[in-house]
Order: sequence, then structure tokens, then C-alpha cells
Amino acid sequence: MNVKTIISLIVLGLALFAASLSVYTLPETRQAIVLQFGNPVRTHVEPGLKFKAPWQNVVLLDSRVLNLDVPPEEVTTSDQKRLVVDAFARFQITDALKLYQRVFNENGARDFLSTPIRSQLRETLGKQTFTTLLSAERGSLMEQIRTGANRAARDLGVELVDVRIKRAELPKANSDAIYRRMQTEREQEAREIRAEGEEEKLRIRAEADKQRTVMLARAEENSQKVRGDGDAQAVKIFADAFQRDEEFFGFYRSMQAYRKALR
Repeated sequence: MNVKTIISLIVLGLALFAASLSVYTLPETRQAIVLQFGNPVRTHVEPGLKFKAPWQNVVLLDSRVLNLDVPPEEVTTSDQKRLVVDAFARFQITDALKLYQRVFNENGARDFLSTPIRSQLRETLGKQTFTTLLSAERGSLMEQIRTGANRAARDLGVELVDVRIKRAELPKANSDAIYRRMQTEREQEAREIRAEGEEEKLRIRAEADKQRTVMLARAEENSQKVRGDGDAQAVKIFADAFQRDEEFFGFYRSMQAYRKALR
């Protein structure tokens, strides 16, 4: 192999290497910014095979809808209820070049967007009552927050697609105080219910005792009446029998007396 062939192979290798540095593939889920010595020169949004100079490099940004977890924010409602609001948002990069110039990447966008979203949460929810936050109006409030935060988001080159509240709860100190108050109220209600039950039990027992006494008195009265009627009939029967045969019943009475005496 002569020197000319070697040089040709080296040149071909360098050409292939330069060609590999000049071509890249852009996926459907990405958008690209071509940088030359750190300065952006153009952007690519459509997927496919793309070309650049070998000394240029490429930064890829996501073109899909991305999630953003907003740090919990304490909000005081118009009726002076303190709430810890935990929200999340979804956003999409609409201007990759603007975003790169401001915050470089998606994580920088998340850090930037958290501030206006939290500010809108405080401003919008602070004008509402606690009851409103639990009503059907909550959806319109989320739309107001999204619209307000989008003004800052557009300056960043992104669009807020949605803002939602994951949960809104009282601070732990307030929750503990409310729990203790609820426990005290439930215990008080339980004592009242037990007292009412005891009162009802005594009333029913007194009524039952009263009815029992009346029933026993009536039964005793009826028994005395029946006994009296029986004694009267017995006396009458003996009297009628005695009048029919006085001698026989005199003898009968004597036999009874003897029997008692013999005992």
C-alpha cells in the first residue's frame, strides 16, 4: 500500500467522520436547537433526518405535554381559613429557542413556572371562601389560575395546558385543633344521648310500675269481689239447704264438730 492510498483512506475516514457529525435524527417527541459555539443559530421542530455543520452541536427539548408538581402553598381564604394547597400543572414548550435562552431546559422551566402558579394560587383562592373551594366553582377557579400564570409562561416560550389542585387541607396544627374540637363535640353529644336514654328508661320503668300497680289493684279488687260473691252464694246455699231439712243439717253439723274434736 503506497502513501497515496493511505492518504486517500485517511481523507475518506475524516470525510465519513465529518458526515456523521453533520447528520442527526430528530424523534417525533423532540424539538432541536442547533448551537454554534454556544450560540443558537436555528431550531428544528419537524421530525426526521436533519443536517448541521460538524462543529455545531444540538440541544434536544421535549415537545410533549409535561408535568409540573407545584410545591405546597399555604393560602388564607376570604373567610380566614388557612389551607395548604398542593397543586400540579401541565405545560408544553411552544418556543424552544426562547426557553433555551431563558432557562436552558425543561427542569429550568419547571422551576420558573412554580413561582407564577403559586402566586396565582394565593391571589385567586385568597378571594374565595372555604366553601367555594369545595363547590362546583372550583373548575372555573383553576381556569383563572391557569390564565393568570400563562402570562408569565408565554414569556418563557411555554403554554400552560392545565392547572389542578391535588388536595387542599388544613395545616397540621389546625387539623389537630379541629379534630380535638370534633372529638369533644361528639363526646358531648354522646353524653346527651346517654342522658336522654337514661331519662327515657326511667320514664318507661315508672310507667310500667304504675300500670303493674293498677293491674294488681284491679285484680285484687276483682278477686275480692269474686270471693265475696262466692261466699255469699255459699251462705245462701247452706241457708236454703238448712231450711229444707233442719234435722239432717243439725246432725251433719254435729258430725263435723265430732271430727274436729277427735283430731
